[in-house]
Parts: sequence; structure tokens; C-alpha cells
Amino acid sequence: MPQPVGPTRPPSDAAQLFKVLGNESRLWLLRLIGDEPRTVGVLAEVTEMSQPLVSQHLRSLRQAGLAVATRSGKEVTYELADVHVSHVIADALAHVQEPAVASVAAHSLEKEQGT
Repeated sequence: MPQPVGPTRPPSDAAQLFKVLGNESRLWLLRLIGDEPRTVGVLAEVTEMSQPLVSQHLRSLRQAGLAVATRSGKEVTYELADVHVSHVIADALAHVQEPAVASVAAHSLEKEQGT
């Protein structure tokens, strides 16, 4: 019997993923750990958020499968779970910048045409 084509996980899982990504602080943390693995302390310092708040956001990111933690003694380092996470973030950021780029291009074209 042929396997069904399309997503194997229900849309509710994707909706939950976007809910987690919909928080600006969590998105910022993902961008930071996407650049390089970082500890809670470093993330708190860079973002100027409290360590408990950073830890709470990181817990949500781990539960959503977006981040992984590696313990070395008392220190826990966080990084992106996989390359797909960085692609989702990059695509989202590119998407929100598109209208601004298109608007600037259209305005420049109007100026050139004198309209």
C-alpha cells in the first residue's frame, strides 16, 4: 500500500512551533545560539534579561525541539537543535524584510519615472 504524501505530523504541531517562535525574546535567543553555542549566563548578559527569564525561554525552546542543551559540570550550553531551525528563522526574517525592500524599489522607480 502506498505511503501517504504530505506532512506526517498534525498541523497542530506546526502551530505550536510558530507559537513558540512568535515570542520576540525566544526568537532573539535562537538567533544568538544559532551564531554559536552559549550559556545561560552569556545569553542573559547579551540580552539584558534576567537569568531566570532566559532559562524559562530556553526551556520552552527545548520542549519545542528548537534548542538542545549540553551539560559540562555546572555549566549548560545551548545550541540550535538542527539546521532546519536556522532556516526557519532566516526565512522568517527575509520575509518580513521583503515588503520594505519592494516598497523602496517601487518608490525609487516612481522617482526615476517622475510620477
